[in-house]
Amino acid sequence: MQAITVKMEDGLLEEIDRKLEDNRYSTRTEFIRDAIREKLSELEKEQVLKALSMLKGSSKRKTSDAQLHAARDKAFEILEKKLSIK
Repeated sequence: MQAITVKMEDGLLEEIDRKLEDNRYSTRTEFIRDAIREKLSELEKEQVLKALSMLKGSSKRKTSDAQLHAARDKAFEILEKKLSIK
């Protein structure tokens, strides 16, 4: 593991310190690591949604509602596994 230095405004650090107790984080480092993980996950979800939106309407073949529902369920199953969501 590598150490990094991050400079933050006093007000932001005070807010982090208040949230530590409310959310049972033991250190600022633990809180910041968790926040970074959440942001990375959020960015990855945005990329997936952008890719999906580009595919919308790109198929020329007719698809039934049942086929659409099955495809949607399969896509969300894959996303849940990839993003560890339950």
